[in-house]
Amino acid sequence: MELDRDSCVLLNDSYKMPVIGFGTYAPEKNLAKEGTKVAIEVGYRHIDCAYIYDREVEVGRAIQEKITDGTVKREEIFYTGKLPSTFHPPERVRLALEKSLKDLQLDYMDLFLIHSPLGFKPGDNLFPVDENGKLIYANTDLRDTWKAMEKCKDAGLVRSIGVSNFNRRQLELILNMPGLKYKPVCNQVECHIYLNQSKLLEFCKSKDIVLVGYSVLGSSRGEE
Repeated sequence: MELDRDSCVLLNDSYKMPVIGFGTYAPEKNLAKEGTKVAIEVGYRHIDCAYIYDREVEVGRAIQEKITDGTVKREEIFYTGKLPSTFHPPERVRLALEKSLKDLQLDYMDLFLIHSPLGFKPGDNLFPVDENGKLIYANTDLRDTWKAMEKCKDAGLVRSIGVSNFNRRQLELILNMPGLKYKPVCNQVECHIYLNQSKLLEFCKSKDIVLVGYSVLGSSRGEE
């Protein structure tokens, strides 16, 4: 079956994205796999995961099993992945994407996002900390990261590229950069009744950028 036009939004690069996605962050890896399989079986076609969730192997297996048993075809699945904050340097962007694709057993991603505008110290540790337990940040220019994202799109490794957790100023940094080839198709942010993002939504609309909400039923924050 093809994606229903009424259940999809048209992105600014002419690709369609299903408006409802299934998030795959789960406390146990097996839950991510089984949850993804059930989601596909009941009709979800947009699957959202991320490198830092450490669940892409399991999510990829679920997708492949549902393709193998005839439930879906690859072209019916819309997969969203994300670039970790330790991979912002331009020479590391494609490395992260290729690692995710290998884990997922996919030839391309439908959507690849910069997970956060905040960069961390590059390395194997996704959350590098100093001797005091404080995160170690790195100041990679987001415009250089974006240029590397554009190259991944040109290489056919991803169809659409976007951002996540960006504010207006950070979006404008990319939109106003010299030599911009592709605008972000979306900005994925926390959005619910207690954080309605109305101003950011209006800005994104004015730039033909889709605002994608996560934690739409609200979210909890653990106390330290």
